[in-house]
Amino acid sequence: ELEECEPPECLYHGTGEKYSGLIERDGLVSKSRLYVHLSGDVETAIDVGKRHGTPVVYLIDSGKMFRHGFIFYRSANGVWLTKYVPVEFLTRQTFTDGLW
Repeated sequence: ELEECEPPECLYHGTGEKYSGLIERDGLVSKSRLYVHLSGDVETAIDVGKRHGTPVVYLIDSGKMFRHGFIFYRSANGVWLTKYVPVEFLTRQTFTDGLW
């Protein structure tokens, strides 16, 4: 059983390009998992995204979500968890000149 905790102001979600259209339409949905998995740093999100093809990273306004009543958990391995991230709390990060 995980305890609820306040997240940092920003978290990240890494995925593959092929999923970006659905995410930008529906937000991040847990689907077959219990929770949406979020990273505390962009490097981890990039690595996760690479597992699914061309990586796409979303910045999550987790502090604002928390202040709006969304619940967050942090697993023992440092992964942040929540049930859903609506589109209005997502910002797609762009890759330019070799830097995120």
